Amino acid sequence: MISLNALFQPTAAKRVWFFVGTDLLLSLLSLYLAYLLRFNFHIPSQFMETFWRVYLLLAGLKVGFMYAFKSYFVIWRFFGFVDAKNIVKAHVAAYGMFVLFYIFFPSLFQPFPRSVIVIDFFLSLIFIGTLRAGKRFMNESFREHALKPALLLGVDSRTGTIIQSAMKQEIDYYPVAILALDDHNYAANAYINNVRVYREKQLEEIVEEKKIVSAILTQRLPQKSLRQLVERLNAAGVREIKQVKLLGSEHEKLEDLSIEDLLARHPQDLDTRLIASFVEGKNILITGAGGSIGSEIVRQCRKFGAAKLVLVENSEYNLYAVGEQISGVDMRLLSVTDKEGLETLFDLCRPDIVIHAAAYKHVPICEHNPESAVRNNVLGTKNVIDVSIGHGVQKVVIISTDKAVRPTNVMGATKRVTELYAQNISSGSTEIVAVRFGNVLGSSGSVIPKFKQQIEAGGPVTVTHPEITRYFMLIPEACQLVLQAAAIAKGGELFILDMGEPVRIVDLAKQMIRLYGKEDEVEIVFTGLRPGEKLYEELLLDESEQKTKYSSICIAHPTVYDIAKLEKEVAELLTADDKRAALRKIVPEFVQKSEI
Repeated sequence: MISLNALFQPTAAKRVWFFVGTDLLLSLLSLYLAYLLRFNFHIPSQFMETFWRVYLLLAGLKVGFMYAFKSYFVIWRFFGFVDAKNIVKAHVAAYGMFVLFYIFFPSLFQPFPRSVIVIDFFLSLIFIGTLRAGKRFMNESFREHALKPALLLGVDSRTGTIIQSAMKQEIDYYPVAILALDDHNYAANAYINNVRVYREKQLEEIVEEKKIVSAILTQRLPQKSLRQLVERLNAAGVREIKQVKLLGSEHEKLEDLSIEDLLARHPQDLDTRLIASFVEGKNILITGAGGSIGSEIVRQCRKFGAAKLVLVENSEYNLYAVGEQISGVDMRLLSVTDKEGLETLFDLCRPDIVIHAAAYKHVPICEHNPESAVRNNVLGTKNVIDVSIGHGVQKVVIISTDKAVRPTNVMGATKRVTELYAQNISSGSTEIVAVRFGNVLGSSGSVIPKFKQQIEAGGPVTVTHPEITRYFMLIPEACQLVLQAAAIAKGGELFILDMGEPVRIVDLAKQMIRLYGKEDEVEIVFTGLRPGEKLYEELLLDESEQKTKYSSICIAHPTVYDIAKLEKEVAELLTADDKRAALRKIVPEFVQKSEI
């Protein structure tokens, strides 16, 4: 037995029969009304004798030509101007053919009031056209009120795709306007799928006039332009901003515009061929492989064709997590402070490249645990470098930080010591380079995940100081630049990655609160600088850096340090009771202040 759901499930055949049936009925009504109008609502009986003959021929011609012009295959919600024109063409053809029949066979229709044909032509167009257009109008009116009125940002192929998705009810948005961006202003006042295109300067006016609450970004914009556009949308009251992701694949979808999209610096000079030539076919050992940077380095090395990956990690859980994500790797639960363990591992694995990402990086924790910070960051790095040199590793890459520049905390000072050691150690055939960069977006313990958690919990969002700034870059792009810098290194360099412009953390917090639409709910509280924290992170010690062929990578002026003296001071540092004083002896610019 056929269920009711199956019976009323729309199909192409049912659609054709429905339209044919309604058109026959509407044709009957329009013809009878035409007779009524012609005879002032009192039709003489003799004219009704040929009525049905006229109706059958006229209705048959209309159905035939409507079928020929594909009018019975249009889905209601897609009924548009072209379909309306086809209905007019079908009527002109049908009534023209009827006139020819009348001319050649007049006796078949006598008596027949010829003016009826003109009246019926217009009535039929109104009835049949209104049926189709009216249903679409009702659908769109309902969706316009039930769904979110959206402004499409950009004029390109994606724009039409989004409108079609809305018409198919695949997304919960109803496009009511399109905003032409930048050089697409030539499209202003045109229409895409019946949605009008406006100029960028009309944004605020359109949002207010059409009660827009959402925006969908269809084209990529330079970061500065994107931030300015989002600020204008937020100021106009648009809080929900989406972007098209993975367009053209079966997984095409809309995603929230994230704070990472607004802040991330996208290097324009990534040389993937160079990275591939550096990584492909090599045995690569990565320390700290379970951390945010280390795990991404693992992914990039796998992506660029490393022959073997050896993952060294002190945290069992982190090692397990990265092993679950990336298969076919050699996982070693080992601390870089265990030199004997490293010696054994290097004997076994014989790495070509070592990337040292293991470190204690959280400033407050290192401030409260200087003994552990010095042991892990200084001794651990020294062990990795010494063992690498002893085993003839081709290249060693040390991950450093902007906090090593004029450090104000223990963590930064330990990283500066490692930079000095990497630059000045006699390394023989092993090329040792350090790469310094700032904050990466979304790393463990970074400010963005913290702010997200605070906003979702209803606040407050805590910022240490209203003027504090930081650099930001996406983790994958930072790691690719690390590999690119390592590829061009000759040994002894301290590379510095261009992190773009620094961002005020309070502005970041405000932007995130706006993206969540919670300006009236979540407040920002200033808690004061933490021990060892400074307002401005720096990437360069001075202006004497050396440029490379890549604008995103430069080389810091080398710091010459007598290696025998440095090794003696490092040994003293490891045994010193006052770690801060011992660090200051090696790094005299290390000055701890409660506020810089």
